[in-house]
Amino acid sequence: MKLLSFALLLLSGLAFGQKAVPSDFKKIPEILDNADLLYPFIVPDKKYQYWSVFRNNPDPDKAIIYESQAPEYMTINDPAPEKGFFQKCLGEDCFSYLIACENSQSRYFSNEKQLRDFIGTVDNLPEAILIANTYGYTVDITNRLSSSYKIEDKQISMFLSKAKGNTDTKEAFLVKINRKNGRLESKSYGIYFKTGS
Repeated sequence: MKLLSFALLLLSGLAFGQKAVPSDFKKIPEILDNADLLYPFIVPDKKYQYWSVFRNNPDPDKAIIYESQAPEYMTINDPAPEKGFFQKCLGEDCFSYLIACENSQSRYFSNEKQLRDFIGTVDNLPEAILIANTYGYTVDITNRLSSSYKIEDKQISMFLSKAKGNTDTKEAFLVKINRKNGRLESKSYGIYFKTGS
C-alpha cells in the first residue's frame, strides 16, 4: 500500500512538473488582459475609410470603445445591432460590435467570426489575443501558465486560460494562432485554479 501511494505521488509530481511554461515564452503585459484595450492594435487586411468599436450603451459617449481616424465629413449614426461579440448578458452594456465604412457604406461586424474576418492576417500579439478571446480563451495575469507568449514567423503561441462551465475553475491551454489565416489550435495543460485551492 505504501509503495502504491509513493508511486502515485511520484507520478503526480511528474505530471505537475510537465506543466511548466517553456523558457522562451515571455510574460504577456498586464494591459493586454482587457479586450477593450486591444482594438487600437488591429491592422485590418482591407482598407476602410473609418471603423469604430462600440458597446451597446444608449449613451453615445459611453458606447464608443475605439475609433480609427475618420475624415471630418464622415459620421456613422447606425443603430446598435441586437447581438454582438463578447456577449456577457442581455440588455444594455452587454456586448461589443464594430462598424466599418467601406466605399461610403457602413458594414457591421457583430459576432466573433466577423471580428476574426475583420482582423484577417494576425500582425501582432494584441490581434492574436483578440482572436483567442473570440473562442473563449483569456489572459489571466495571476499565473504564468495563463499569460505567456512566443511570436514566430508563422504562428503566435500563447498560454491562456479558459473557465470551466459556470464555476471558478480555470484551465490552462497552449493556444497557437496561424498568422496567415488566424486559425487556432489548442492543447489543454490542465486545471491550474479551483475555488478554495
